[in-house]
Amino acid sequence: MFGKSVFKGYSGFINIFSRIFDPFVVVLAAIAAYVARFSFDDMPMPANYHPLILFSVLCVVIVFPVFNMYNSWRGQSLARQTRAIILAWLTVILFMIVILFGLKMSADISRLWLAWWMGLGLVFLLVFRLSIFGYLKYRRSRGRNFRQIVIIGAGELGEKLIAQTHASPWAGFKITGMFDDDEKRHGLTLLGHKILGDLSLVATYVERHEIDEVWIALPLRAEQRVKDLLYSLRHQTVNIKLIPDIFGFSLLNHSMTEVVGLPAVNLSDTPMGGSNSLIKAIEDRLLGLLICILITPLILLISVAIKMTSKGPVIFKQKRHGWDGRIIKIYKFRTMKMHSGFDGEITQACKGDSRVTPLGLFLRRTSLDELPQFLNVLQGRMSIVGPRPHAVEHNEQYKDQVNQYMLRHMVKPGITGWAQVNGLRGETDTLDKMKNRVEYDLFYIENWSLWFDLKIIFLTIFKGFINKNAY
Repeated sequence: MFGKSVFKGYSGFINIFSRIFDPFVVVLAAIAAYVARFSFDDMPMPANYHPLILFSVLCVVIVFPVFNMYNSWRGQSLARQTRAIILAWLTVILFMIVILFGLKMSADISRLWLAWWMGLGLVFLLVFRLSIFGYLKYRRSRGRNFRQIVIIGAGELGEKLIAQTHASPWAGFKITGMFDDDEKRHGLTLLGHKILGDLSLVATYVERHEIDEVWIALPLRAEQRVKDLLYSLRHQTVNIKLIPDIFGFSLLNHSMTEVVGLPAVNLSDTPMGGSNSLIKAIEDRLLGLLICILITPLILLISVAIKMTSKGPVIFKQKRHGWDGRIIKIYKFRTMKMHSGFDGEITQACKGDSRVTPLGLFLRRTSLDELPQFLNVLQGRMSIVGPRPHAVEHNEQYKDQVNQYMLRHMVKPGITGWAQVNGLRGETDTLDKMKNRVEYDLFYIENWSLWFDLKIIFLTIFKGFINKNAY
């Protein structure tokens, strides 16, 4: 068969080999780090170092599968694989640090050795995994290690599937045939692939050409056609994948899952599930605590300035929707004169608003009025990065005017966000402004990652504080 190789026929071998080799790599990195920190003359390593190394091996065995390190990576990008490796190793490091200080072992261990180990461990793991990726990519560039694919359905979904496959040659898939029940399409070419005939010919074609996988790209209404196709392929040992035609829906963080033992498709789901929730919580607590320590003098200075320049409390509290739409109280420095308003009515600050104090205008323009929200982060009510929380009254106003508006609450609200670093701050005096902000918020939720958060924090430092639209 075209492209046959040991890596193709024995992908399970790579899985097992990786499970064995990953702990070996971690131990090897620990030894190399000890030599780098001390010298060959100081070998063998003292016995008090051994328990931490054994603990790291246990962590690798337990943690790496959580990050899907041993699932098939065929079809996944290099960037995604690299992120998985880095996050898995950082999680192991975090557990090691916790056990070191928890058992008061840190005094007996060289911290410079530990730092060397962390760095070399990541380098060794990346080199090992990416070497396999590079070798497979090289073989695919030479026409090897491909899976031969047949696509069922030459409609819009089938065309999209072909385009994605062409754009991802590193994935190792080769489309060898297409079939569709529409006789008008038979003999035509779709993105360079000829439509060979109807579905009754698929089983014979699969057998004669030793096809690896059949991808079904038919509309949801074609249930009977799918059943007939599966029946015709019942004697073939070919992998069959159903590509659900869900792209006409408004999707958010869609993925495959399982419900009471049955397969299901998440059409709309929060990205904060499983290990992601832990990663986000660690990010918020560690960065939030560090920032709170750094800004404490500034908070005290602003508090005194507010008290000296206007009457009223230093902190302004307001009810807003948090994660899952639950009501939370957020903190801000008071930037307005004390005034009364009508119940259930929130009037956004506008240009030249007489309610805003001179100091308050400065705090708003520089986003310093948001600093107390780091306390909300430490309380677990907010995140450092996420969609900005709107007043409850504004949510009631916009939820029926802006499509998917309330999906912003699939994650915790944030102090800064993707919308804010793209200039969407301040007054939303038109419906289009709110739609644009929501669009950016949903993009953030759909594409969330630790790296995306760090990127937004970095951009906030340079372009997210000062804004002329903040009144």
